[in-house]
Amino acid sequence: MAELKVKLVKSLIGSKKDQIATAYALGLHKIGDVSVQPDNAQTRGKINKIVHLLAVEE
Repeated sequence: MAELKVKLVKSLIGSKKDQIATAYALGLHKIGDVSVQPDNAQTRGKINKIVHLLAVEE
């Protein structure tokens, strides 16, 4: 199965509570954190919600 490498590149400070919760759900807590997630619809939805804070590699 394909995987996505997700990296938090911008701070969560000033973000809405639901965006912070989404970042935590992806395993991202502070700038520079990297998480490997499965490439499925649920993960894509989470990424699309906070895409302005992330860098994504396939």
